[in-house]
Amino acid sequence: MAPNPYLLAADNPQALLSLLREDPSIATRQDEHGYSLVHAAASYNHLDLLRSLVREFKVPIDLKDEDGETALFVVETVEAARVLVEELGLDAGIRNAEGQTAREKIEGDEEWPAVAEYLKTLEAGSSGTNGTENDDLSATTGLPPPPEGLRVTMGTMDEAEVGEQLPDPEFRRRIEELAAREDFNTPEGQAELRRLVEEAISGQGLSEERNVRSRQD
Repeated sequence: MAPNPYLLAADNPQALLSLLREDPSIATRQDEHGYSLVHAAASYNHLDLLRSLVREFKVPIDLKDEDGETALFVVETVEAARVLVEELGLDAGIRNAEGQTAREKIEGDEEWPAVAEYLKTLEAGSSGTNGTENDDLSATTGLPPPPEGLRVTMGTMDEAEVGEQLPDPEFRRRIEELAAREDFNTPEGQAELRRLVEEAISGQGLSEERNVRSRQD
């Protein structure tokens, strides 16, 4: 009788990894309720298994169960939540079928308060009373939003200053060239996009390049 991968995910993650390497198709399976091995690994705090499922076996980190809930909804430790969000790029703002985020559901269940508090800090860090968030910045500049995990605020610039600095024609040219590349959605392409955005926001990289070109001309 074949071993149950969900039981292995709970009790013997190393045995599950061996099973997955024999039959990688198991990695993306979900049971009749949509529960996945990613959910199980996150729930039981088996973080190396969780990383392997996503990185080695290419399981989508945002798999949802029948209630529209990702693995973030079932974590019991801050460490597991941090791996999901900060390492593996899971969007903490995803809502379930009832319209709740993971933080809202965990708070409502009155379980794992440390996890709820951690997720609350992520929400606080993604917005501010004096800042412009990524979506607003994209609307202002007409450019794609920064890559996932990079949050941009503009709390010390008035509208005139924004108009003077963004969108920068050289930045627009470079980011459009990058977006046209085949590797744009790969980790390497996203890393390059992150670098370009950071340069634009710092106001350093592009101006330095233009100065170099002027001296060469």
